[in-house]
Amino acid sequence: MTPAAVPVDEPAQPDRIRRSSDAIRFAASVVGLAAVMLLVSIAQQTTHGLQTDIAQGTAHAPRLLLSLATLVSSFGVLAVPVAFAIERLLRKDGTRVAIALLAAVIAFGITVGLDDLVVRAAPGGVLDSLIWGGSATAPVHTDIAPVIAFVSAVGMAGRLRWQAATWTLIGVAALTGLTASYASVAALAATYFLGTAIGHGTLYAVGTPNPRPSGAAVMATLDRLGLRAAKAARLDEPAEGAEEARRYGVVLGSGPAAGHGVRPPARHGGWDVEVHVLDRDQQTAGLLYRVWRLLRLRSATTGRALRSLRRSLEQESLMAYAVDAAGVRTPRLLGTSEVGTEAALLAYEHVPGRRLADVPDKEITDALLADVWRQFRALQAARLAHRRLQDGAVLVGEDGRAYVTDLRAGEIAAGDLALRLDLAQLLTTLALRTDAEPAVRESAALLGEEALAAAVPLLQRVALSRETRAALRDDRELLTRIREQIVRLKPETEVAPIRLERFRPRTVISIVALSIAAYIVIPQVASLDLRTMAATASWHWVVAALGGAALTYLAAALMLMGFVPERLPLGRTVLAQLAASFVKLVAPAAVGGVAVNTRYLQRSGVRPGPAVASVGASQLVGLVTHLLLLVLFGFLTGSSGKATQDLAPSRTIVIAVLATGLVAGLALTVPRVRREATSRLRSMFSGVVPRLVDVLQSPKKLTTGMGGTLLLTVGFVLCLDASIRAFGGSLPVTSVVVVFLTANALGSAAPTPGGLGAVEGALTLALTISGLSAETATSAVLLYRLLTLWLPVLPGWAAFAYLQRKEAL
Repeated sequence: MTPAAVPVDEPAQPDRIRRSSDAIRFAASVVGLAAVMLLVSIAQQTTHGLQTDIAQGTAHAPRLLLSLATLVSSFGVLAVPVAFAIERLLRKDGTRVAIALLAAVIAFGITVGLDDLVVRAAPGGVLDSLIWGGSATAPVHTDIAPVIAFVSAVGMAGRLRWQAATWTLIGVAALTGLTASYASVAALAATYFLGTAIGHGTLYAVGTPNPRPSGAAVMATLDRLGLRAAKAARLDEPAEGAEEARRYGVVLGSGPAAGHGVRPPARHGGWDVEVHVLDRDQQTAGLLYRVWRLLRLRSATTGRALRSLRRSLEQESLMAYAVDAAGVRTPRLLGTSEVGTEAALLAYEHVPGRRLADVPDKEITDALLADVWRQFRALQAARLAHRRLQDGAVLVGEDGRAYVTDLRAGEIAAGDLALRLDLAQLLTTLALRTDAEPAVRESAALLGEEALAAAVPLLQRVALSRETRAALRDDRELLTRIREQIVRLKPETEVAPIRLERFRPRTVISIVALSIAAYIVIPQVASLDLRTMAATASWHWVVAALGGAALTYLAAALMLMGFVPERLPLGRTVLAQLAASFVKLVAPAAVGGVAVNTRYLQRSGVRPGPAVASVGASQLVGLVTHLLLLVLFGFLTGSSGKATQDLAPSRTIVIAVLATGLVAGLALTVPRVRREATSRLRSMFSGVVPRLVDVLQSPKKLTTGMGGTLLLTVGFVLCLDASIRAFGGSLPVTSVVVVFLTANALGSAAPTPGGLGAVEGALTLALTISGLSAETATSAVLLYRLLTLWLPVLPGWAAFAYLQRKEAL
């Protein structure tokens, strides 16, 4: 039977597909084009100098050589793509050539329009700034932009000689354009990005002809490995965009398999060989997610975000041979080969059985779990990291034994962190199927308690695969139960999680918030004359504002001391509050102070539980007091006159309170938000009520705590009011109180360090609404934040260092 006659049972493949790689390259090209536009807009002198240097350098080149290069590039830049198009047509790939011609036509039309219409209609603009040789030059290279679009769309992947010839001639054509002052470096860069954007954009919009080899072509390649197929069938149909390889079951014909002496024996279901096909276009499936993980997590926890087809083939082959050599039960790799230029195959001995994901829970016995852990122990002993130990990577054979599969993401000579991550992943995978106790019990029997203890700090959602994290949504306490089971076996286990993330999503939110705040605040600050502002400020009011800011540290110390039944020294407690002002610059305002005070109490001899409860009690009382004061002074403000009518409870405050309540109510309808809020409140205020009962039994402590809470507000209000008066402004005290309480609430809720951006914006807006001019409000806010946020940084750092040296922090 000839290979061409091998029957392959598989669904019909689509004629055209939309590849994620085309969309990614289109987006990257658009970003590159935008970067060029930005560069020529803000750095014209630099780019002009670069163009001048190039012109002077090429002026000394032999004219004969330049003329020859111009002739060769003018002819070759069109001749080579035409020759490649003819070659593609002869190979019956006319659809791809037609799409590439469409991209070239679009590119030509756009470049001609830019050169002849847009620039002439709007001289002096961004496009015009691409021209460095005068009005005779063009912002984009009309001759090579269509060629670049054609080359990007026609697809030369795997054809290195054609690629080298084409891009060399394009480069020579660009060089001749520079020497003849036809275009600049920036114009050529813009031409490149425009051409590639049009080429890949056209491919994605129209759909590229399906380059994946058919099952018949795969069987023909398999035959060249000495594995002659009698029949074959597609074993799966992965979803569009999935990362899994195509799989074929193959029944071999009569005769020995080359390189193996005899062909593999027939298996259950009639399959002898299982063929995995790696398609080139699938190498970018899930790329954006992998890039995000690579950027977010530390490098030791992730693999490569993108591999070439050849690299993927070599890595899986090497992993398969290494796993087999380590004595791990796995399907035997029989051979590998490229299938044309767009795919590669790996032929494995077929093992009849089911994926662990398809095995019912009642069939997952202790014996099966023990066998899985034995295979894992062999992997760890050989320092082989699998990186994808989900229930789809474990095959349960018909003989009841476990096989390790899905090796494409594996790593040889793995480091300790990668091996421990594998252990955390497999523990979670098996616990999802059997619960924590049997998974931990069987693993402890095979691996030992020490090995399990090493995995506890890595039992974090971020360390697990995307599929596992999705499964944990239905059992959010599973990781906690796994940790508890391990700690029972080894009580001295370190349970603090290892830092795996380079940054957290909240960091990105903070950066965005800071950028927005800077965009709002910086123009206001830039419009101020700081020298005039300093000269016109009333310094006695500045000193009064400084006194109010200093009073807040004494108030914060009294507030903390009042809710701690144990005796605390006043001086050292004040220093702890000053140290917290330094920590606020690296943590959100609502978090930094809590962490410092909790640590300070523990170092002062208060046990961890009561320390957290004491800080939580002070925070809870402060929150309730804050809200009561806001409501009280809001109504007082509304009845105090027209100057503050916009902050009256009848309109603004009532609407703001209702809107806040509505947003909070809607947010709490989302289960994830509700669970997160409940968890945070529980962790913050657990044990608070008993602590408050202890405080209520001591009138002196209660007076100290409540007095400190009220004095804290008084200090900040005095500072803000004096800052306003320092620049000639004046507002009723009730209005100042409302403005402060509102801005402070926003600053505590903001994820930015010290409430940066949120406090400044809220204060400036509220003061302006209250009747101050924009200039006075901005000046007062700058002085207030200077005294309460920036000025205490240096003494706060000194206090922080002193308390650490004295082992008080």
